[in-house]
Amino acid sequence: MLEQILNEPFGLKVWIFWMVFLNSASIFFLRRSEGRWVFAAWLASLVTMSRLFDEFGYTRILGLAHVLFWSPLVVYLFRRRAGFGEGAFGGWARWLAITNAVSLAIDYVNLARWALGDRGLG
Repeated sequence: MLEQILNEPFGLKVWIFWMVFLNSASIFFLRRSEGRWVFAAWLASLVTMSRLFDEFGYTRILGLAHVLFWSPLVVYLFRRRAGFGEGAFGGWARWLAITNAVSLAIDYVNLARWALGDRGLG
């Protein structure tokens, strides 16, 4: 899958690596419940996306991994946002919630397109 990602346009590569960076940074916040939930959702989405890639290739269906695990995560983070604070954790949690929410909007559109027969690239 990495080979296909590296062949994407520059802007999309930046977006993907930004998501990887933010979600991976959850490892620095495992003392917080939000950090643990992000880490768990991140791992679950990676495993699921790998399996989807093995089954369907590099297609729009890959967004299903985010939809399954990030939808409840973003709702959870939104409900907990008042307790984020202003430090490193707060900044990270806000950027992560916004980034994953934007990604989900794209993923829902891609899944709808896939369900309607568009089996092209994500």
